[in-house]
Amino acid sequence: MTAFQALGWLVSGILIVVSGFFPLADTSSVGLAPQAPVYVAALVFIAVGGARPGRGIGLAAALLFLIVAAADLTAIVHRPEVAGSASWGFWLKAIGLWLASWMAVDAIANSRSGEVSGWNDLAPAVLFGATLLVLWEWIVAGFGIQPINLLAPSAIAAAVWQYAETLAQDFVWTFMREVLLGWLIGSGAGFLVALVADRIPFLRRGLLPLGNVVSALPIVGIAPIMIWWFTYEWPSKTAVVIAMTFFPMLVNTVAGLAASGSLERDLMRSYGARYWPTLIRLRLPAAMPFIFNGLKINSTLAMIGAIVAEYLDGPTMGMGFRINTRAALSDTGIVWAEIAVAMVAGSLFYGIIALVERSVTFWHPSYRRA
Repeated sequence: MTAFQALGWLVSGILIVVSGFFPLADTSSVGLAPQAPVYVAALVFIAVGGARPGRGIGLAAALLFLIVAAADLTAIVHRPEVAGSASWGFWLKAIGLWLASWMAVDAIANSRSGEVSGWNDLAPAVLFGATLLVLWEWIVAGFGIQPINLLAPSAIAAAVWQYAETLAQDFVWTFMREVLLGWLIGSGAGFLVALVADRIPFLRRGLLPLGNVVSALPIVGIAPIMIWWFTYEWPSKTAVVIAMTFFPMLVNTVAGLAASGSLERDLMRSYGARYWPTLIRLRLPAAMPFIFNGLKINSTLAMIGAIVAEYLDGPTMGMGFRINTRAALSDTGIVWAEIAVAMVAGSLFYGIIALVERSVTFWHPSYRRA
């Protein structure tokens, strides 16, 4: 256990124990001292798991205790006497639990046994994201923040359930027609033009600076022009996505085609290999990390471009259109629900590309097994 981890356990324990001597809310004089031993026991298990990362029992028990404690505190903050008037007792306990969760995630992240595993890669990000959502819930409920300013994750989940049908229609319209189609056309065109530019040196020297200039153009300047050219329906939004994804793919592919080493290229020439065999057998495989980097960048740019284009001037359907019209009516529930769907869809889109990248570029040093 490092000095930082030891300090984290110590501070967490102190905050949780001290919180039992303060009231939960300004309107209440009752603390939660009887529950302090449960939280302290959780810290003990966390410390055991952090000090002995090779043993998973301590971490599993720590996670179980933390989940129970977080659920308990979440139920407490939604009590009528606590919601909107949480006091020192609540906030000290919340900070202590969140710090303990941070230490638990840090222990999991450092518990690698020598091999790169999916659990070790995914668990810290998922768990830390969950702690942020829980902290978000506590802050909104504890301070009594109004929905017009900020919505709690539980309220967003309820809005997703309530507007599920509308969200599904908007998602199909935006993602399938604009995001996915624009991503395929823009990335594919950038890849093909990169192959041509690699074959024609003067074209490569002229396109790359142009790509940097176009990539710096704001989407709010591109979208109106595309709408004038391709009508107000979905083709104009697809055109915005194509314009945003073309040059990142072009730049990454050109850089990737130049990534193969001179020794490998000399070896191919010594075997009498011409341009196309060298491209297919050597340069394209070496360029795959760059190509997938462009695809991952474009997956987020495509989602952003489509939603912003719809927001500026969209049809009567789509995620950006819905956010624009409902925000004007202060309907925060469906606005946050659309944002949540876009966030999940974009993350899954990026994750699928990353999984394909891992299966294609398994030879890359970043994916090598110990």
